[in-house]
Amino acid sequence: MFKFSGPAYPRPWAVLCALAACGLAAGVMTAGGTASSASQRPGSSSRATFGDAPASTRQDADTRQDADTRQDASTRQDASTGQDASTGQADSPGSGPLAPSLFTEATVGQSCFQYPPSCYAPRSFLTAYGIQPLLDRGIDGRGETVVVPEVASQPPADPPDVSDIRQDLARFDSLYDIPAARLRVVTTLAGASAPYLAGFEEVEDVEIIHAVAPQATIDVVFVPASDLNSSAGFIQAVLGFLRLAVPRGNVISISGSIGEHFVTPAEAAQVNTALQSAESHHVTVVASTGDTGAASDPNLGSPPVKEVSLPASDPLVLAAGGTSLALDPATGAYSGEIAWNSSAGGFSHLFARPGYQDGVARMTATRGVPDVAADADGNTGMAVAIASSASDYDLFPTSGTSAATPLWAGVVALADQYAHRSLGFINPAIYRIGRGQEGRTAFHDITTGDNSIVVVPRLISGYQASRGWDPVTGWGSPNAQVLVPLLARDAS
Repeated sequence: MFKFSGPAYPRPWAVLCALAACGLAAGVMTAGGTASSASQRPGSSSRATFGDAPASTRQDADTRQDADTRQDASTRQDASTGQDASTGQADSPGSGPLAPSLFTEATVGQSCFQYPPSCYAPRSFLTAYGIQPLLDRGIDGRGETVVVPEVASQPPADPPDVSDIRQDLARFDSLYDIPAARLRVVTTLAGASAPYLAGFEEVEDVEIIHAVAPQATIDVVFVPASDLNSSAGFIQAVLGFLRLAVPRGNVISISGSIGEHFVTPAEAAQVNTALQSAESHHVTVVASTGDTGAASDPNLGSPPVKEVSLPASDPLVLAAGGTSLALDPATGAYSGEIAWNSSAGGFSHLFARPGYQDGVARMTATRGVPDVAADADGNTGMAVAIASSASDYDLFPTSGTSAATPLWAGVVALADQYAHRSLGFINPAIYRIGRGQEGRTAFHDITTGDNSIVVVPRLISGYQASRGWDPVTGWGSPNAQVLVPLLARDAS
């Protein structure tokens, strides 16, 4: 899942496939309407509709609104000031150079405008997870800050590989009637000649958080690409990011992972120490488990083995796995979920079972992940907007546990606002709720699917989704309108 620039190993999709469906994914979910593309069905409409966003709103370059003009004056930094020299921070609204990209390697899927469409409109997506009712009541993340790491990148590059995140957000907001984003970029660690140039991973992270918690501030902290040449570099990138992020926000969302066998006990201890600082500052840390099922990430020229990955496996992290979501695209009504076959999960080799997991069925003597889950299937993802050229845009579905992670980070930001305080380390509360009667309505329990993986020519046997907690989807996905008040009540 995490992209290293060191020794090459074939991309996960070249060697890994779901045991139940090697090859092309089947069962594409529709998102409400037909799509315009070369593969369109004869006689169908030439415009696409995605729930509440008709394709007729897809503006040409001569009518499109510049992203800089969509920012509220109260959150805008004058263009003449550029980046703050003392902090290396630039607030998104100002004009300025382009810039950075991805902490993990999110896969850009089929355009939502192609047939068959495979995206849900944000409102439908949020309704299915019980988030929209909270937004309608004004629980929208205001006053909260979510911090995400991304890998610094440099131009030149062309859309859709990279784009201006300000323009992407403005288009996203215009299409789906979302308030203008409060986005800041932090270049202290990496520097950046183009701090608003974004790859798909950054677009996915930011637009998901913004959809879930539209009034929250989003801080993007760039880490140097050179840190990703080795496992030691990755650990240093995580440590440097956490040092900057903990004082900045209430919630941290990390869409990155590395197999535990790449990490020494001393390095794992360093990460745990940094996470203890987050805990003491009442900061919630959410991290993705990975996208290779029961196997570790195929990094550094090493083939995958059966294990879990850091930082999600640390007991101080809320680990997010993946599902495939079915909903009514017209109303957003939740229809059901199954385990996403690539949802990484299992049991740690580095960390003993934490107290909050004592007595949980199917648990072993070591830390089990994930704790929770949300949609990660590129065939059932939420639509996000990204520039497809200098004058047009496209919509793509979110995918991977790196999509489940920012969704959960946004939900925690809503819970912080609801509670009028930073909830911080919420894992014990998640497990108390999951064990209790209220957990039956606070979570969508996923009981179908597994995360076995074929690494040609051998099978890495995974785990089965089951009632209650399981090492594929944890306690399940959120029904936020029930879960958020419970977290506000139960989290210390």
